[in-house]
Amino acid sequence: MTTETAAPAPPRKRSNTLLWIAGPALVLAIAGYFWLSGGRYVSTDNAYVQADQVTISPQIAGRVVEVLVRENQPVQAGDLLFRIDEEPLKIAVQRLEAQAESVRSMLDGARNGYRGAEADLRSAEADLHHAQQQYERVQDLRTRGLVAQQALDDAANTVASMRGKRDANAAAAARAQNLLGGLPGAANDTLPGYKLAVAQLAQAQLDLAHAEVRAPVAGVIGKTDLQVGEFLTIGQPAMPLIATQTLWVEANFKETDLTNVAIGQTAQIAIDTYPGRHWNARVASISPASGAEFAVLPAQNATGNWVKIVQRIPVRLALESDAGLPQLRAGMSAEVEIDTGRERARYTQFFGHGAAQQPVASR
Repeated sequence: MTTETAAPAPPRKRSNTLLWIAGPALVLAIAGYFWLSGGRYVSTDNAYVQADQVTISPQIAGRVVEVLVRENQPVQAGDLLFRIDEEPLKIAVQRLEAQAESVRSMLDGARNGYRGAEADLRSAEADLHHAQQQYERVQDLRTRGLVAQQALDDAANTVASMRGKRDANAAAAARAQNLLGGLPGAANDTLPGYKLAVAQLAQAQLDLAHAEVRAPVAGVIGKTDLQVGEFLTIGQPAMPLIATQTLWVEANFKETDLTNVAIGQTAQIAIDTYPGRHWNARVASISPASGAEFAVLPAQNATGNWVKIVQRIPVRLALESDAGLPQLRAGMSAEVEIDTGRERARYTQFFGHGAAQQPVASR
């Protein structure tokens, strides 16, 4: 009886067996690595470049006589943007200068009048005192029958006349004192009437200075159609100014992605306009509320049917040095990835969601 020896397996079958075993194992290893290292980086493409926007408005009303900038023009802080007609303002300044000078002259006159009234009052009081003494002497003589009644009447009339003169001078001194605020010796700068005139003059001079509207910060003029001859009221928007020195990125993360995000963490930003270029940034702040809370009509979740929707929380990212990188513009779309510096602990695969997370060094 002959024994047949089994033929060895062909090489192709052995290769297929190895692939069926190694392939799934490799996929599981890669998936396990990404799962264990997942959670450290959070990202979103709901992000946009932001910048401070200043609405340029006049502080006085008037007609525009000159416009020195146009749309998309870069400007520096203090550059003249447009000018409002100054003639009415110059006239107001001249009028109030004359008014202040008039008040000063009036106060000086009141001060001189007060001094003169005081001198007249002292003289009148002396005359009244003399007339009173003369009346008493005539009255004594009349009692002894040495003078006629006419002399006594004349003395009494003189006393009454001197008393009236004294009262008139006292009233004149009081009026002059009131014009001086009750402080005849005070300087003009401390008196209410003069201070009011000076304040009105200062306001007119300030209005004249505001006829020239200048850029408060460096930036680029936005969309504007301001024309010479247009009349602007106080506070009327004239043109927008985008500040180019204060750019940042606002990323709207899902609330479930912010578990380990904290202020100060590093981030990388990619701008859709510039593929392959990256900006370094740091988490500057996290909004205290979701974007829906700041809406004009916030959601009323306590009424009607309710569907749970994952909310988004705005996160502000401060850009670090961008030397050599292209210029960013407000409104550009961006993709943000934040390094939270945390990884899942190895034993979470055994203990589930309750396991702690271990911090790792930041990239």
